[in-house]
Amino acid sequence: MTTSREDLPHTGLAPDTLTVAAGRPPREHDAPVNVPIVLSTTYHETRAPVPGDRIYARGSNPTWDPFEEALGALEAAGLPALVFSSGLGAAAAALSLVPTGGAVVMPRHAYAGSISLAADLAAQGRFELRTVDVADTAGVLAELDALAARFDEGQVMLWLESPTNPMLEVADLAVLTDAAHATGAIVVADNTFNTPIVHRPLESGVDVVLHSVTKWLAGHSDVVLGALVTSDSALRERLLAHRTLHGAVAGPFEVWLALRGLRTLALRMERSQATAAFLAHLLVDHPVVRRVRYPGLPADPGHERAARQFKGFGGIVSIELDDVPTADALVAAVRLWLPATSLGGVESLIERRRRQPAEPKTVPEALVRLSVGIENPEDLWADLDQALRQASGDQLASATAGKTGTLTDWMTD
Repeated sequence: MTTSREDLPHTGLAPDTLTVAAGRPPREHDAPVNVPIVLSTTYHETRAPVPGDRIYARGSNPTWDPFEEALGALEAAGLPALVFSSGLGAAAAALSLVPTGGAVVMPRHAYAGSISLAADLAAQGRFELRTVDVADTAGVLAELDALAARFDEGQVMLWLESPTNPMLEVADLAVLTDAAHATGAIVVADNTFNTPIVHRPLESGVDVVLHSVTKWLAGHSDVVLGALVTSDSALRERLLAHRTLHGAVAGPFEVWLALRGLRTLALRMERSQATAAFLAHLLVDHPVVRRVRYPGLPADPGHERAARQFKGFGGIVSIELDDVPTADALVAAVRLWLPATSLGGVESLIERRRRQPAEPKTVPEALVRLSVGIENPEDLWADLDQALRQASGDQLASATAGKTGTLTDWMTD
């Protein structure tokens, strides 16, 4: 059952307030302030079913509703979101909106799972796949125009990711969205990196927003979930039908954990972004680092666009080193940062991305992605600095954080 904008509570509140206030149970005497977990595969039927009845848990679960309401409110959708069993489950549903024989325009640098899924579907003949440099607005517009000459309205999808993973390129979202709509294309935007705290793509005209809930939204590296958000009730019904028929449904316990994580999203993003900016500015001058990619740096190619479009610059920093051995040595030398894939958790993660076989070959081999958590910024820098120096064979003492000794020493200073 869909909900109109007027029916959703908390309209007009700031996103950081919505993370706490949205998706609460009714205010009744002695009622809990948090939603319960409902563990049931089926529901009582006392009459013939009507639209909106739950009937069976593959179609609906009371534990999903508060999370979907909260995320829909955060993205200013006017409709509840749809939660999926994984980010790729959500991506598959979004790609199902492209008719057979259509075309998808996707950033050449994006989440490797999305690119791999789209490439697999293209190889099966579902649609044509065109990859573009999403920061090259003129190039994307030219690709859209070329496809518009061959395809009818509704047969083309523009898939946006901004900033891109892991290159942190910034797209001109509103311009590209308007141009795509002018050619009859549908627009999907992956908002995993930014979250609604930093940007709301629906306000730029995007049709569908995708989240890997696993990352920043849940925020604790303990659930695998995805979500889609749209302001178009007809699109939402199509996506809901795909979720129900294809079975990419989430467990209620995981969704409950995601809603609990969502409550601190604004605070976690504030801390992660501040620390990411702190680290990026120090890394620019580090003798071991060849290049720093972070939209918050004034010299970054995407800085002007990010500053104009976003309310922040995110918690991901990518750095390029001289070669693969140095990059691998860096990852091996950290003591506080955790060598692991994924991102967006409270803990800071580090990874050389090209070690993943699905990563696009245009990503530099020695690029290391940093997902900045909520630890003490100086502790993170001290660990990163010592690891960079160790990886390069430079035994000079750190002149930045001024801390030595073990990790336990640092944490108890």
